[in-house]
Amino acid sequence: MVDRLDDAAVRDRLTRVDELLDRIERTPGPVTESALDAVRALAEVYGEGLARVLDHADADLAGRLGADELLAHLLVLHGLHPDPPERRARRALDGLRPHLDPTGVDAELVGIAAGTARIRLSGSCRGCSASAATVEQAVVESVRSVAPELDDVEVTWGSEAPEPSLVPVEALLSRMSVRRGRS
Repeated sequence: MVDRLDDAAVRDRLTRVDELLDRIERTPGPVTESALDAVRALAEVYGEGLARVLDHADADLAGRLGADELLAHLLVLHGLHPDPPERRARRALDGLRPHLDPTGVDAELVGIAAGTARIRLSGSCRGCSASAATVEQAVVESVRSVAPELDDVEVTWGSEAPEPSLVPVEALLSRMSVRRGRS
């Protein structure tokens, strides 16, 4: 029987793969190009294998495959995830919520349009160890990790920015006449 990897071991292996690929990419030459071509070809074959598994899976199995952390990342990598980006982004925010709750911040997916996810944060980081920028970065990274096909993730705080208030012309004119009267 083959030893199975738990999620932590998988993360360790993926970190190692990233380090090895970075090292290969920094080494110029024909061997580097051949190694990268081999990795790309292997990834394409594995992607096709995953696509064929999904062809044979019913909706329930596809959903369970998409819910597994490792398989979800592989399915996303190959553009095969059964869930649309909106559902994955919502799930990412739900998973992040226990970490945001102690900071007094909540995150809501406003929507996805034209390749951009819009996230609204509410609450404040006052009195917490995390800065607003740290919270924003965590939200962006969380959504990007489950929906890398998105072009952008925009984060705003509170409700939509209020419309700029306009000063009525009458108020400006009345102030001007008051000033003229003093001269």
